Amino acid sequence: MSSRRAERIASIMHAELARLIREEVKDPRVGTISITEVVVKADLGSARVRYLPLGGVGNRTQVQAGLEAAARYLRGPIGRALGIRHAPELKFELDPNVEYAAKMDALFRTLPIPADVPSEEPASGAASGAPGADAAAVEPADGGEE
Repeated sequence: MSSRRAERIASIMHAELARLIREEVKDPRVGTISITEVVVKADLGSARVRYLPLGGVGNRTQVQAGLEAAARYLRGPIGRALGIRHAPELKFELDPNVEYAAKMDALFRTLPIPADVPSEEPASGAASGAPGADAAAVEPADGGEE
């Protein structure tokens, strides 16, 4: 099978899972989550679904347990939405990328800024890059007279 088909199925699964979890999953352990990524294997046998609890609310192990319990239920509606006989097995995992990025950002903010590095504030006037900012200072190349 082509990876293009797996990517297309992953895209449909992403939208459908987000809808199903929001509207159909009644397990209080799950709460509100955001599906960040769905990766389907080329043989369509399984799909890795990465998620983040919104607002950091809830115990992560409870959210994981709730999603694992809902995974069997979700396969039926996913298969129908995809129009395939055997829906991929759903494997939920907490997305580590967003937390890693936040930790790195916090780490970078703690680093001292060297004195010889220019600030990131935009300069005013002609150096701002605004169109026509330095139009008054430009004279015609021929001196303006003929």
